[in-house]
Amino acid sequence: MILGAIEAGGTKFVCGIGNQNGEILERITIPTTTPAETLKQVIEFFQGKQIDALGVGSFGPVDLNPVSPTYGFITSTPKKNWNSFNLIGELKKHINVPIGFDTDVNAAALGEMEWGAANGLDSCLYMTVGTGVGVGAIAEGRLIHGMLHPEMGHILVRRHEDDSFQGCCPYHGDCLEGMAAGPAIESRWGQKGSELESNPKVWELEAYYLAQALVNYILILSPKRLILGGGVMKQEHLFPLIRENVAKLLNGYIKHENIFGKIDEYIVPPVLGDNAGLCGALALAKRL
Repeated sequence: MILGAIEAGGTKFVCGIGNQNGEILERITIPTTTPAETLKQVIEFFQGKQIDALGVGSFGPVDLNPVSPTYGFITSTPKKNWNSFNLIGELKKHINVPIGFDTDVNAAALGEMEWGAANGLDSCLYMTVGTGVGVGAIAEGRLIHGMLHPEMGHILVRRHEDDSFQGCCPYHGDCLEGMAAGPAIESRWGQKGSELESNPKVWELEAYYLAQALVNYILILSPKRLILGGGVMKQEHLFPLIRENVAKLLNGYIKHENIFGKIDEYIVPPVLGDNAGLCGALALAKRL
């Protein structure tokens, strides 16, 4: 079975050809510019490829309701030219195979469940911390949707007493994304996170906000594994700081070995690395 995959990101589209085992056989990266320019290159990549199905994990917000008149649309994104864009409709004009569609982070969660850090489990949560903060979740084997889909990157967090930064989310100011995404780090400290590795204050503050979010997710969804990826999480020294803060904030309320004794196996980086989203799109196609 040959599957197509698209990880549609706000910065780049990653397109690939793979199989039902999650193996990526061919891939290409296309800058996200205008819909016309980007989709032209995406469609050219898939022309002549004998795929059986296509999976698409997209930045959003997106409409995932199959009976909605705007199903397959990217909806209220601040990304210029992509607001109210019919992504799946445009792809269907040129690629005549079944298409599975979900958020990019839900797809990444599914990829990690199929072939990565959550393999063998029936629930997990995938958080990406980079240009923004996105979170996807699976509960009892099902991707979580609902009225729209989870937007857990925009939850409200308590401000650290030593932090005067006002936040940079264009919608909410000091939500999680506004306080902890890559642009927030750069705006707060005047340098990119990759240039601040040796400054412990940066990462203590970052861990404080990310741990708050994880505690909320644990209390609400009780996932069996928390997987943290994205550019910011390449600072691997963040993981022990986050784990320590999570245990401290839970304060003994959740009595489970995943918190006491096995937290290093509970809050983990993605096994699939930067391929989590693309493999997740393959997993969406595999499910059709």
